[in-house]
Parts: sequence; structure tokens; C-alpha cells
Amino acid sequence: MDQLALLFVLLLGALVSVPVGDRLGVPAPVLMTLFGGVLAVLDFVPNVDIPPELILPGLLPPLLYAAVRRTSWRQFAANVRPIFLLAVALVFVTMVCVAFVAHRIVPGLPFAAAFALGALIAPPDPVAATSVAGQLGLPRRLVSILEGEGLFNDVTAIVLYHVAIAAAVSGTFSAWRAGLDLVLSAVVAVLVGLALGWGANKLMGLLGDPTLQIGMTLLVPYASYVLAEKLHGSGVLAVLTTALFLAEYATDADDVLTRLAGHTFWDIIDTLVTGVAFGLIGLELHNAVHTAQGRWGEMLGWAAAVVGVVVVVRLLWLLPATWLTKRLHARRDYDEEIPVSWRETVVMWWAGMRGVASVALALAVPLRTEDGSPFPDRDEIIFIAFGVIVATLVVQGLTLPWLVRRLGVRADAAREKEFEKELAVRAAKAAKRRLREIEQVEELPEELSEQMLRRAFEIGIRISPDMGEDERREAQVQRVKRIKRVRRIQNEMLSAARHEVLAARSEPGADPEIVDRVLRHLDVRSLR
Repeated sequence: MDQLALLFVLLLGALVSVPVGDRLGVPAPVLMTLFGGVLAVLDFVPNVDIPPELILPGLLPPLLYAAVRRTSWRQFAANVRPIFLLAVALVFVTMVCVAFVAHRIVPGLPFAAAFALGALIAPPDPVAATSVAGQLGLPRRLVSILEGEGLFNDVTAIVLYHVAIAAAVSGTFSAWRAGLDLVLSAVVAVLVGLALGWGANKLMGLLGDPTLQIGMTLLVPYASYVLAEKLHGSGVLAVLTTALFLAEYATDADDVLTRLAGHTFWDIIDTLVTGVAFGLIGLELHNAVHTAQGRWGEMLGWAAAVVGVVVVVRLLWLLPATWLTKRLHARRDYDEEIPVSWRETVVMWWAGMRGVASVALALAVPLRTEDGSPFPDRDEIIFIAFGVIVATLVVQGLTLPWLVRRLGVRADAAREKEFEKELAVRAAKAAKRRLREIEQVEELPEELSEQMLRRAFEIGIRISPDMGEDERREAQVQRVKRIKRVRRIQNEMLSAARHEVLAARSEPGADPEIVDRVLRHLDVRSLR
């Protein structure tokens, strides 16, 4: 098997792991990590030969962009305090604690290299956290905080990592310089992200065609990451800024086809890239195992100690941080999504899994310092890092569903249903207002006006049948049944139309492009 065949195997595994994980109740990223570990021990599977410097820019931009599409700027603004406590403060505290413990237990490990180890394993992985949390039906406030933490902690960790590596390579360190680098990196990233977001929005308006617009959304995250890194900014923060800008300003409510196709496209990209990323984590275990030959007991002990530090520090930080956020939350005049019980705090603690960013940073540790000597304890750093990644990802990933069920932490279904009903009512009322505006400038026959009024009500009913309890209560049951019957008959009619058009594709003289265009119109009509 060569490298290309291995890539196709990982892509296939990424697809298969989703239904298998659903059936087994195991998160797909965890399955892919285990699958990669199995591949790593097979003799005919080659070692992964990907330059470390290409892992982060190759995998992170699409994963971050896909994650941001599921959230909004409002959520980040509402949760800025808990996100800051987790994505900045906790990353820094974890790095310091890991560095001091590693310096004490690993013979000869200098502080600079120990801080590099702490920085690369400090950030929980955004993809692992959101992939696992999203399948467990957790309260939306927890998912929002985990997403925010996962998306922004890489910014802090990567900057701290580069500062620590520079200190280990050069032998010098300046706290003032490190703080200035962090600030400048953030400023450059935000400026690059906003500029590219604005430019991409304008360019997509000129492109017009949905296919070209969706293709542009795939290129923009990579361009944002690379340009920010070239200008010594944070590529991760630049991608986040660009994605949030486009989510806020590049959304056209009437561009149905682009929205539907874009949603499907990014679901596919997210599934494939996530699978490959976590498959690579499993495959890299081969190198970690090779490093530990003859020193298993000693190195496993080091890794276990650092795992303990990472897990305990997160818990000890979350307890007072959650309490402080609750106290400050009581003084706010708007809702802030925070854990509301100790059970939710425990779930947040156990969801701190490490993943793609930690792997890429571990593999990117330089081989030599500026004076030509080997980088201090590089093999030990990589082994400990992989020990933490595997322990948190596999152990916590496999046990998190059980913990969630045991603690009874679930989303508030009644609240979600009520919000859905509220949106349905707002949508129906907006349609009715627009109908009244049309009637003021156009003379509509009474029969047509009544028909359109019923259609406006049906818009809300299709979203939330329960809204009929507030409007036309006495006819709600009959109307829902009628709507369902009409939709069933309409779907059968559209199905017959699609079969007929599709059959024409194989007829002599038929133009497949025209057939596909007509079929696409029928498909879009079927989704309305």
C-alpha cells in the first residue's frame, strides 16, 4: 500500500465511521482514531509521510470554517467571558502546570522545551469536542461554550508554542517580547480576516453562480490562514474572523439553491477532513511506539503523570471559573450561556479532549537548535504528547456518552420546541405582512387573497404544527392533516416527474445537461 492508497482508505473510513458510530453509540472521531491505530500496526501499511508544517494549514482551515458555519457572532459575543476563561486563561494555566511537572519528572528537560510541551497539549480540540458533544443532545449553552473554547484556544496555544520553541532553539526568552507577539499576532489576524471576508463577499456577488460561490468558500479559509501566517499573524484567528464575517454579511435569505448546496458541500468536507485528521492521529502512534522501545515503563509513567495534570487542572479551573461566571452573570441584563449545574460543569470538564492541533504541533517540534545540537528531549516530548492525545481522546471520548447519560445532562427539548414555535409564528406573520403590503399596491381577487392568506399560515404550520394551538385552534387538527395529505400527494407527483425526467436522460438525442438542469429545479421544488 502506498501513501495515496492510504489516503483513500482513510477517506472511506471517514464515511463508514459515521453510521457505524451511530449504531455503536461511539463518536466517529474516536472510531477513526482507533481505526488509524489498527492500520499503524499492520505491516503492509506505510508510515505517514506528511511534512509536519503542512498538517495545520492543510487540515485546520476547512475544519474551523465548517465549525463556524454552525454558530454565529452573537453566540461568541454573549459568551466572551466563559470563552476567555477557557480559551486563554485555562490554556496558559495548563501550559504552566504541565511545564513544571514535566521539568521535574523528565531528567534533563529544560524549561523552554517543557513549556513547548505544555503549549502543544494545552488546547482541547474543537473538532473532537463539537463532534462528540453534537451527537449527545447536550444543552445548547454547553455546546456553544465548547465550540467557542475549541475555536479560540488554538490561537493562544499556537502563539505560546512558537514563543516556547523560539526560546528553546535560541536559548533566550523575553516575556515582554512574547506578550507583544501575542497582541500583534491577534491584530494582524483580525485585519487579514476582515479584509479577506469583505473581499470574498464582494467577489461572490460578482460570481453569481452557486457552484462558483461554494468553490470560493473552500478557497477563502486557506487563503486567510496562509496570508495571516505570512504576515506573522495567527492563521487560526484569521480563519475564524473571515468565517464569522461571511456568516454575518454574505447570507442572502432568497438564495435558496446556494444555501442548500453549500450546507451539503460543507457537511461532506467536514466529515471527510475530520475523518482523515483523526485517522492520522492513530497512524502516528506507530512513531510514538517506536520511540518508546526499551523504555516503556519510564515513558508511560511520564505520559500518565502529564495526563493527570491536564485532567485535574481543567477540573480545578472549571469549578471556580463557573462559580465566578455565575456571579457575574447575575448582574447582566442579557442571557449568557453558562453551565447551570455541577453536572454540566462535570460534562464540560470531561469533554476536554486533545486532537489535531496537538498532533501537528508535536510533529513540528524542530530537530535541532540554532547551534546545531539536537532539540532537547524531542522524542520524549512527542511520546508524552501522543500519550495525552490518545488518553483524552479515546478514554474520554468513549466514556463521555455514558457520563452524559449517567448525569442526565440533556438539552431542554421543551425550550427548543417553544423557540421553534416562536420562529414559526414570526415567519407566518412576516408572510402575512408582506401579503398586506402587496394588496395595497395590487388589486387581488378575493379568492386569491384568501388562498394566499392560507398559504401564509401554512408556512408556520410546516415549521411547527403546534403553532396552530394559538391560531384557529378549532381547525388545527384538520388543517394539519390536510397539509400532510397535500404534501404527501405533492411529493408523489414530484417523484413521478423526477422519474420521467431522469428516464429521458438515456433517450437518443437527449441533452444530459438540460435534463440535469430540469431535474435540479424539481429537486429544489421538492425541498420547499
